[in-house]
Amino acid sequence: MAVITCRSGCGACCTAPSITSPIPGMPEGKPAGVPCIQLLPDLRCALFGKPERPAFCGGLQPEVEMCGTSRDHALAWLTKLERLTAPSAAN
Repeated sequence: MAVITCRSGCGACCTAPSITSPIPGMPEGKPAGVPCIQLLPDLRCALFGKPERPAFCGGLQPEVEMCGTSRDHALAWLTKLERLTAPSAAN
């Protein structure tokens, strides 16, 4: 998979997936489909590059397959991945 630069004005990876580790302002993490409290109005992360940024976030790197050519593509792809990897999906 080709790695790409994060697209400005997207924030799909800060909205679609669930995050189970604590986030400043969201000590229980966040459910899938809920924008992270650290997502700024311009859809950039307020914690980017800071040590308090969850490891999950730093590990999720933009790729052509995931991001596609639009925010809508990225939201749909990440939402599907979230659904396929949810604990209840294994049952």
